[in-house]
Amino acid sequence: MKEINRDFYLKQLIKKDGNNRIKVITGIRRCGKSYLLTKIFYKYLLKNNDKDHIIFIPLDIKPNEPLLDGNKFIEYVKSLIKDNKKYYLLIDEIQKMPDFVPVLNTFLYEDNIEVYVTGSNARLLSKDIITEFRGRGDEIHIYPLSFKEYMSACNKDQYEAYEAYSIYGGLPYILSFDNDSERSKYLKDLFEETYIKDIVERNNLTNIEELNEVINIISSQIGSLTNPYNLQNTFKSTKNINISDKTINKYLNCLEDAFLITKAQRYDIKGKKYINSPYKYYFEDLGLRNARLNFRQIDKGHIMENIVYNELLRRGYNVDVGLTKVNKNNYEVDFVCNLGNNKIYIQVAYEMLSLEKEKQERNSLLNIKDSFKKIIITKDVSKPMMDEYGIINMGIYYFLLNEDSLMF
Repeated sequence: MKEINRDFYLKQLIKKDGNNRIKVITGIRRCGKSYLLTKIFYKYLLKNNDKDHIIFIPLDIKPNEPLLDGNKFIEYVKSLIKDNKKYYLLIDEIQKMPDFVPVLNTFLYEDNIEVYVTGSNARLLSKDIITEFRGRGDEIHIYPLSFKEYMSACNKDQYEAYEAYSIYGGLPYILSFDNDSERSKYLKDLFEETYIKDIVERNNLTNIEELNEVINIISSQIGSLTNPYNLQNTFKSTKNINISDKTINKYLNCLEDAFLITKAQRYDIKGKKYINSPYKYYFEDLGLRNARLNFRQIDKGHIMENIVYNELLRRGYNVDVGLTKVNKNNYEVDFVCNLGNNKIYIQVAYEMLSLEKEKQERNSLLNIKDSFKKIIITKDVSKPMMDEYGIINMGIYYFLLNEDSLMF
């Protein structure tokens, strides 16, 4: 498999050098955390440092088993520090060490050691891992491959690549398979044998059947407004299953905590306030979502919306679902994106084949009475063009393949 360019994250690791914090690489299983740390970042460090000043310790191999004892680990690392020059300590599978937080914090008192870690169990996959370092941790969250990263390694044109990406997602290993059958099996097995087990283990869940039902329902509703109460009614009406909204909310929180799904809040644009409910849920990797549904519900519109949402998060935007009210009419805006003082409103429309559809998408944006940028992203190859209403129309390929596409 061709080496995948992950410069977006490499730059973040480089930028955080010298910040006197533990750099913790987080992300969904199999998204490439270890590869980033032990291959890409290590290779970069070798170009700029003596090999003796780069300490790489994988804790999942037999020879390093004694180092799982925190005191022995500290003693071993300090024995490798021979001078006052900067040392880089790279630790993979840190969760193998039971008391790794206080052990890592020990190195914060050493002036010449930079610590970078990653791991793969439920604890390291949790959103609350940084809190354990009590302000001394710095998270670098990695997403599955962006479309641009995927394109750099897939040997397909942008049209074929997008179709494959929208079905099988961006987990890097998916690129190693030659056929759809192998890709499907990999994703299904990964979901069942790894993700579900992680969630059950971390949260001490006992009713796995209920958890699976919630996963199935939320998988089929990406991009749709919902909440635990609505899902409770869905279970009762379509499956004749009674699950309380509190239990459903617990399961949804577990899925979010493991980075499987992300919740987008609803925001009243005119009233400038958040609406508590309903929300939209999106999958961090669409291949896992599609595998969960046995590749039956390939809704191209909602899938494209999910792809755009993930890309916005990857670029660092805070993303909400917009609502604006005009004369008692509600107008939905797919995404309200904030980055510092910059705000952008985005509509995602797979196709706009009629004047009525164009008007519908445009009106949602025209009813926002401010001067911030307004964009409609569609499934075509067009470069950005501003229409007579001041709205920018942009093709999905241009948006995904150009990091500065929203700066038009």
